[in-house]
Amino acid sequence: MSESDEENNSWLDTPVGAIWPKANDSEENPFIKWRRMLLSWHRAMQAGWSDGDYVALVDEVNQQIEKTSGNMFHITPTGTWENVSSKLPASILWKDETGNVGGSHKARHLMGLLLHLAVDAVNEEKRLAISSCGNAALGAATVAKAVGRPIDVFIPIWANPLVVKELRELNADIHVCERREGEIGDPCMLRFQEAVANGGLPFGVQAIENPLALDGGRTIGWELALAIRDNPVDDLVIQVGGGALLTSCAIGLIEASDFGVLQTIPKIWAVQAEGCAPFHRAWEGIPEMHSVNEIVSFAKANEVGLMKPWENPTSLATGILDDVTYDWLGVIRALHLSNGGSVVSPEKHIIHASELVPELGVIAEPTGSASVAGVMTLMEKEIINSNHKVAVLITGKSRKE
Repeated sequence: MSESDEENNSWLDTPVGAIWPKANDSEENPFIKWRRMLLSWHRAMQAGWSDGDYVALVDEVNQQIEKTSGNMFHITPTGTWENVSSKLPASILWKDETGNVGGSHKARHLMGLLLHLAVDAVNEEKRLAISSCGNAALGAATVAKAVGRPIDVFIPIWANPLVVKELRELNADIHVCERREGEIGDPCMLRFQEAVANGGLPFGVQAIENPLALDGGRTIGWELALAIRDNPVDDLVIQVGGGALLTSCAIGLIEASDFGVLQTIPKIWAVQAEGCAPFHRAWEGIPEMHSVNEIVSFAKANEVGLMKPWENPTSLATGILDDVTYDWLGVIRALHLSNGGSVVSPEKHIIHASELVPELGVIAEPTGSASVAGVMTLMEKEIINSNHKVAVLITGKSRKE
């Protein structure tokens, strides 16, 4: 499963000389435990750093993050739900990201980027920039404040007021982006791209803007690999907005397989809401071909016709309302390499999952529980049944007054 393009295409190859941690490694910080898998570590070694220098950097940043937010990077918990709903299979393995830095998985991508900035000795006065509707902005602002870097955050007019409040407390420079007349595409992304064109550093989670966002994002796949190594699952359902989460997780799982940690990789399913499903629409328009590279090349060559902006995105799961799936090529590759697929959840499943998951003890927002909605849809469509073992990512915590 090592087939890859010569170009990036929202994918990241395993660094030459990468080493999987030893089985008895008890380190809880994923950026230390898997450091020899991270591209930033390899670049640091090439630049003359010692392993101790790199570990000290990660430790220092992690301590500053804890001072800033009261939380720090650690391997996030996993568990299983057994027979919790007739709408779900009998056994579901979950990974809970709600207690991660910034309240979601997003900070994984951003910590990875920050380590690259440190290794490359990028001027600390240069402004960082991110386009986000919530969790990614919080993750970026948390990490940026911890190391004293200025950051511009471009958010939609409908952003959660509690998120905006937290961003202010993190000293982020907030830019609320309204759609301009005649403008096509996400206004937040357009303003972000303008900021980058004017010298800002892309500090977001979209690999098309900065492929190194996938470096730290892979940690979720590596962690999940340890969870399913002794408790294998048939399917893995991941919510898709911009696509970097699914792509990163898939890369991590594939690498775990390459290093002999996993015997098999679960089928990976992308789930989107019926009120915003640009990836699924594009997926349906791609013909069958012989190889993954052929499929990705076809998709890239036909991007204008396939990945069209979704008009009037709407869903309770606001975190996956990206009108285009920015890293769709990575998602396509991941689904084909794992023999998975794409599914669209009706809003009734988004709502049901958003109510069920907190009842089961994980206080997630509707976007965070959308993976469970995807499982409900797969069950309803009889793509899976009650005997399937399924894994889900619960990606973001609920923020309410």
